Amino acid sequence: MVQRRIRVDKLYTPTHVLHDATLIVENGKVIGIEEGGAFDVDYRGYSAAPGLVDTHTHGCGGIEVTLIKTTEELSKLAECYAKFGVTSFLPTTVSAPHEVIMRVAGIVKQYRGNGGKGARVLGLNLEGPYINPKRKGAQNPSAIRLPKVDEFNQYYEESGGLIRIMTIAPEVEGALSLIQHLSSIGVIVSIGHTDADYGTVMRAIALGASRATHLFDAMTGIHHRELGAAMALLDSEDVYIELITDLIHLRPETILFAIKYAGIHRVLAVTDSMPAAGLGDGEYELGGLRVIVKGGKATLPDGTLAGSVLTMDNALRNLVKIGLRLSDALRLTSTNPAQSIGEHSIGCLKPGCLADFIILDDALRIMATYVNGSVVYTA
Repeated sequence: MVQRRIRVDKLYTPTHVLHDATLIVENGKVIGIEEGGAFDVDYRGYSAAPGLVDTHTHGCGGIEVTLIKTTEELSKLAECYAKFGVTSFLPTTVSAPHEVIMRVAGIVKQYRGNGGKGARVLGLNLEGPYINPKRKGAQNPSAIRLPKVDEFNQYYEESGGLIRIMTIAPEVEGALSLIQHLSSIGVIVSIGHTDADYGTVMRAIALGASRATHLFDAMTGIHHRELGAAMALLDSEDVYIELITDLIHLRPETILFAIKYAGIHRVLAVTDSMPAAGLGDGEYELGGLRVIVKGGKATLPDGTLAGSVLTMDNALRNLVKIGLRLSDALRLTSTNPAQSIGEHSIGCLKPGCLADFIILDDALRIMATYVNGSVVYTA
């Protein structure tokens, strides 16, 4: 591949900021950074940052992950995310019948083998079906069922071992056995859609759970006499914390509290987006349920929040809006999501990292998205 030299006013690694820098890219990787210097791609007046990473998203641009039937649909989904600065993502299912999850798992395996345009598909995230119906949120209760190791193994085999995360409610029958099994084969167990108390969640963490599915939402909260799942997850140093930073699911003060309490190294932003992301108000579906989007808020007809229409570029801007430095906001939207699933060559912009990056203007709008050193989106 031809070497590219891309000059920008600011380059975020993201923990450090370099001024008037030239990013040197070759064979899909960053091989060097220089001050000033010769260049062949001119983005002076703009900033470069690691590409955004969304590890929990159900859809974009009218396409729902759980309903995809072809690799072409997954490719279109990947192109949609690239518009919003996402260079890597984990397509995420909701609770669904067995044959539906098997189909999606097979498509992800096939797509990873064939590649595609747009954002990089890192694997598959299963949000359910092994959750507590009492905390189902906007998931279809008819698809929720008890955990079964044998059933999960079918999904894992069909995906070619590409299931990266699975959300489980640890209090339901069979959950603790599955948590240990998943941990033993390297699948990340995320605690969510749970009615568990503090002690039960702590036991699940001791057995291998290491993530919180959209902290505070669809789980027992913090009470002065019963700390609940949220506090157990915050209290555990070995747990990554997902936050939906649309400023609808969580108040700004709650986001800042979680960052302060858990530490910025443990917190990551997710969109939990549904197919209306990138589109306007209207009526949509999620997991077979009717969703109404009005004023940027997605709900079931009864008012229950149904994921979000958040995009990762807006997640980034919202974090800056509530007071985070841009470098810290990039950690939450890029570095931490990548590291939370063991991907250490993305979410960074320094020699040795993959050349997945974005170009931002002063208003933090996406001017261009690069994956493997190639442009996949330009404004």
